[in-house]
Amino acid sequence: MTPSDVKATLSFSDGSPSMELPIYKGTIGPDVIDIRKLYGQVGKFTYDPGFLSTASCNSTITYIDGDKGELLYRGYPIEQLATQCDFLETCYLLLNGELPTGDQKSEFSHLVTHHTMVNEQMQFFLRGFRRDAHPMAILTGLVGALSAFYHDSTDIHNPEHRAISAIRLIAKMPTLVSMAYKYTVGQPYIYPKNDLSYAGNFMRMMFATPCEEYAPNEVLVRAMDRIFILHADHEQNASTSTVRLCGSSGTNPFAAIAAGVACLWGPAHGGANEAALNMLEDMQKAGGVEKIGEFVKQVKDKNSGIKLMGFGHRVYKNYDPRAKLMRETCHEVLDALGLHDDPIFKLAMALEKIALEDEYFVARKLYPNVDFYSGIVQRAIGIPVTLFTAIFALARTVGWIAQLNEMIGDPEYKIGRPRQLFTGSTQRQVVSIDKRG
Repeated sequence: MTPSDVKATLSFSDGSPSMELPIYKGTIGPDVIDIRKLYGQVGKFTYDPGFLSTASCNSTITYIDGDKGELLYRGYPIEQLATQCDFLETCYLLLNGELPTGDQKSEFSHLVTHHTMVNEQMQFFLRGFRRDAHPMAILTGLVGALSAFYHDSTDIHNPEHRAISAIRLIAKMPTLVSMAYKYTVGQPYIYPKNDLSYAGNFMRMMFATPCEEYAPNEVLVRAMDRIFILHADHEQNASTSTVRLCGSSGTNPFAAIAAGVACLWGPAHGGANEAALNMLEDMQKAGGVEKIGEFVKQVKDKNSGIKLMGFGHRVYKNYDPRAKLMRETCHEVLDALGLHDDPIFKLAMALEKIALEDEYFVARKLYPNVDFYSGIVQRAIGIPVTLFTAIFALARTVGWIAQLNEMIGDPEYKIGRPRQLFTGSTQRQVVSIDKRG
């Protein structure tokens, strides 16, 4: 990084000497003010709860312009990747910085395909969970357990270890997610099949049984592949920052990714599509389309406590570019399955229409986001609501790995250590228990 010719000057009203702070320019996006020497020179920290105005790293992977509604993976617009590439091409891009040639794609796909099986002992590990456990609880444990099965690739500072653990994680996540699902519904596990695509193989492991052959529906396979692409990375969000912070201690890649899975579980992050579908189901129980006006009225009432889930986005102040793509997929899937008359889907489409036309929602830019549409698509495919976040984790794994690898290769990287503004008691003395109170 080369500092800009322009510098920021920090001055104090108490007469303390001012100081100059370097400014760095990115290739696109806001400039950043370098405050690394601030504490050493003036004995002060900055205060930024949630790090909403702080760049925690420099990165070349993903760029978001929330005002324009723009998402780029390694410079490529998400609209082009989602329509012209498949998920494994997108994985290669995120990991290596460039889209693969035909030969590189074949080699990468072969490598991933032949690492999809997991150690048979994983089945016994699964049996320790209750059958009604949430799939994300199971997945957090399974991903963390991979380090116990593949301890030959756990040195995060060894490039070869990072490369093989990346392939293992990308390849085995669909197997682990489908195993978690099969376990909770009491069905036999289905082993991977090497002649299927990444998304097709996942669909088969999810929905096949030993009773009969399973032929994945190509419309649904394409929909699942698009879900994976749209969720593959999203800059320095909570789970990605968690993976980076966890990995900064030098822990193994499997543990760092397990930390990301745990963070993603939160309803404000990866659980948003689960929350959106639960909202629709609650609305249906309360009267469905007939009562939608009452629901919208409650949403507009600040005192009602009713929130519209799956609409608006913390980063995008315009239409979520992923939502446009997922909306197309949503209608393709509903058409293919003949589900436009399903009560939940009719309710969802009615809610979408209101959100896109009602001045209250338009003025506040509460457009349907990717979680709204991906939840509808997954429900149509037959995926239970509790599994939505696990599929999000499956898709995001490659982004987490790319971000983790980038951090480890950054000569400026240090173990993460946020500071605080302490507002507790000053030093005091312990008194004996008979004198307290």
